[in-house]
Amino acid sequence: MIWTLKIECIWGAYLEDEFIRTIEIDSGSTLYELHDFIQDMADFDRDHLYDFFAGRHARNRSVIFADADDWEEREAIYSEITLEQIYPLPQAFKLYYFFDYGDSWYFEIKKSRKKPHEPEKGVHYPRIVQSIGPKPEQYGSWDDDCDDE
Repeated sequence: MIWTLKIECIWGAYLEDEFIRTIEIDSGSTLYELHDFIQDMADFDRDHLYDFFAGRHARNRSVIFADADDWEEREAIYSEITLEQIYPLPQAFKLYYFFDYGDSWYFEIKKSRKKPHEPEKGVHYPRIVQSIGPKPEQYGSWDDDCDDE
C-alpha cells in the first residue's frame, strides 16, 4: 500500500527556512530506504551517521529502532525494519530521523490519516507530492564565515 508521510526538518545547525516535503511511499519500504530518500530530498551528502527513533518530541527517544553499537550492524537493522513494522506508533508519538551527530539535523515524520491506496501504474515510489521551502544547506554558507581583508 502507498502511504502519505509529511517530513519536516525541525532543526539543523544551518537551517534557515522551512523545509517540508509530503511524500508517498510504499508501506513496505525500509528505514534505510527512507533515509536514502530524505538524503535525496535535502540534497545532503550521505557522509554522516544517522538514527531513527520515536517519541512525543525530538528530545524524547522513547522508542529506539536500532541500538547496536556497531554502525554496520545498525545499518543492517535499518535495512530490515519496514514502515509497516513501525506503524502504528504509540499515541502522540512521532517518528524522527536524526542525521549528523555534529550538526544535528532533525526531521519529524508524520504519517497522514489519508487512506492508503494501491500503487499507480507507471509511478515510481517514493515520490514528493508537495514541497514547502527550499532545500537546507547541509554545511551552511561558507562565505558568511569569511571576512574581507
